[in-house]
Amino acid sequence: MHSIILQGSGLSPALAQQAAELAGAQRIDTTRTGVARLSGFVAEPQRAPLRDLCEAAKVDCAFVDTPMLLTDLRLAVMDMDSTLITIECIDEIADMQGLKPQVSAITEAAMRGEIDFRQSLARRVALLKGLEVGALARVYDERLKLSPGAEPMIASFKATGIKTLLVSGGFTFFTDRVKQRLGLDYAASNVLGVQDGRLTGLVEGPVVDAEAKAAHLRETCALLGCVPAQAIAIGDGANDLKMMAAAGLSVAYRAKPVVREQARFSISHNGLDALLNLFDREA
Repeated sequence: MHSIILQGSGLSPALAQQAAELAGAQRIDTTRTGVARLSGFVAEPQRAPLRDLCEAAKVDCAFVDTPMLLTDLRLAVMDMDSTLITIECIDEIADMQGLKPQVSAITEAAMRGEIDFRQSLARRVALLKGLEVGALARVYDERLKLSPGAEPMIASFKATGIKTLLVSGGFTFFTDRVKQRLGLDYAASNVLGVQDGRLTGLVEGPVVDAEAKAAHLRETCALLGCVPAQAIAIGDGANDLKMMAAAGLSVAYRAKPVVREQARFSISHNGLDALLNLFDREA
């Protein structure tokens, strides 16, 4: 065990000390603001009790088995809806039709992995048929917000030379704008059909589903001349699991239980930039 990283608003010196005793850690490093790094273990820590202690205090707990450097990464792949941004765009579009509860229920089931993503996407988009395309701009202007920590996380990726890929089961109207707003390198998502200024209720072209997300990760790695082991993937729903499995490092961000269980790391009580604290500082 290399270290255990604790972070969150509920972190206190007393909690850090309690966690260190529970983990058998001999050192507590608090040089990073709001972060406690435990190390110097006398034995392999019992993880479940530590997780329970931290969850009760709304503190994220990460077990870092080997040292990690941000410079080891070449590509960061991110989901958009409820990951890089705080909303599910399709749910907010549906709200313009007075159909948010119906669409949100399908979205939630798909994110939990209870129904096929392609089927769920077709059902949701069909409900939007006839909506004026101007509603998309209203969602972007009035409701779309970046997730906490998104901008400093992206800035650190850029400063380290890590390329960024936004890959979403959402729509190009939003991914194109978020890509430009944050200066991301690549983006891939679905195209909403439009005719005479209104949504057709159909998706045009190939659907970006779980398999496509993983494929975009691998293809972008090939383009960059790196391997998927040098990629980090960040997501929150079942549609992200295949790309997260393809990456060398996976992070579940405020995610569904099925995703938290399978991701290497999980961030539930902090912003996206909390993942930066999982990495060692360069020598």
